[in-house]
Amino acid sequence: MKTPRTVLQINETEPGTEIAAETSAAMAASSIVFRYVDPPYARRLLNKAKSLFYFGKKNKGTFDGECPFYCSFSGYNDELLWAASWLYTATQDQKFRKFITEEAVSAVVDEFNWDLKYAGIQVLLSDTFLQSNDEALKIFKDHADSYICSVLPQSPYFKVPKTPGGLIHLRDGANLQYVTGVSFLFSIYGDLLQRHNLKVKCDNQEFDASTILNFAKQQMDYILGANPLGRSYMVGFGNNPPTQAHHRGASIPLSEANLDINCGMSFARWFNKNSPNPNELTGAILGGPDKQDQFSDLRWTSIYTEPCTYVNSLAVAGLAKLTCHK
Repeated sequence: MKTPRTVLQINETEPGTEIAAETSAAMAASSIVFRYVDPPYARRLLNKAKSLFYFGKKNKGTFDGECPFYCSFSGYNDELLWAASWLYTATQDQKFRKFITEEAVSAVVDEFNWDLKYAGIQVLLSDTFLQSNDEALKIFKDHADSYICSVLPQSPYFKVPKTPGGLIHLRDGANLQYVTGVSFLFSIYGDLLQRHNLKVKCDNQEFDASTILNFAKQQMDYILGANPLGRSYMVGFGNNPPTQAHHRGASIPLSEANLDINCGMSFARWFNKNSPNPNELTGAILGGPDKQDQFSDLRWTSIYTEPCTYVNSLAVAGLAKLTCHK
């Protein structure tokens, strides 16, 4: 692969609020994980998270250098709130609470993905509200309930499309990111409701934690084989897993990795070759089936076979949480 991989940066004149705030959120969350096992590292993470948040807040602007790939469709307000929410969770510093309750822009949504963070924020701050009884944060609990009511099929407010086999299907092209996102947030929220002995009210119907956790499990079960085709969508796992992940490293044999092949020939030699990948991309969850539960295991049908970090990371989180509820 000879494509230039140019290193870019954001700064005061070339802002990228989403990048700064998303990185801030990740570092703040990580600081909580490392707090008791590596305190110096946790402090470094937290200090960097604060700096990035203030940088992104001061120098507002969207970096769209990768468009039409990974454009910021939702803008930067959700990332700023995402960062402030994790910083408040990590520090309990009132400056971040003030931003959350007085400055931030929130929204009612029915999906959670790499670009749209509001549902994750609402679930996170619901936990803070229930622990602190801080009335200023109650709106986030209300919004989290609204998210659940929009996605849960039994709800009268259900509006997210499903396949005949019961899989969430918002749009083609790595659709399983929305599925693993639902499973992740539902497993966390169900656990939260269970701990506080609460239910979600959708109009005149109430749903308990077990209903919400069961839906999270059902979505993950579908990915791992409980679906109309009876196949797994995780490479190297389960029954009849995919063999042609749309992935360069998996598609090129090690013996040919250093060949001097031009771009056009690479399509003929590797991309369009209808045979299993020579390197198994073990554990990768692919884009998944279409809205009719059908799947094309061909390297060039990327909407079905492309693996994405934002599918797998959410799946790992959801699976880790669901192991507590066997």
